[in-house]
Amino acid sequence: MRSELKLTVERREQILARLRAVVVRQLQYRREADELDPDAPLFGSGFGLDSLDAVEIVVCLETDFGVRLSEHELLRGSMRSLNMLIDFVLSHGDPKRVAAE
Repeated sequence: MRSELKLTVERREQILARLRAVVVRQLQYRREADELDPDAPLFGSGFGLDSLDAVEIVVCLETDFGVRLSEHELLRGSMRSLNMLIDFVLSHGDPKRVAAE
């Protein structure tokens, strides 16, 4: 069981690193990647991202992780924070793409 937990934690950390890189590089966020709180809201008072940034994130999820977000999933709040995106990628992503670095 411990190795399963360790694998899950490592996978979450890998996905977080990839998502942070997207926010910093693609969205030109002016912070270091490791400074991005995974629980901070992506929109509004958190990172302050806007609808164009949301499109960039959706494109990243589709191309990098093989995840497709439906309108219903977007409305459910799957994009509230980096941690919520990680949960969504782990549950809906293409395992081969999710595991890739």
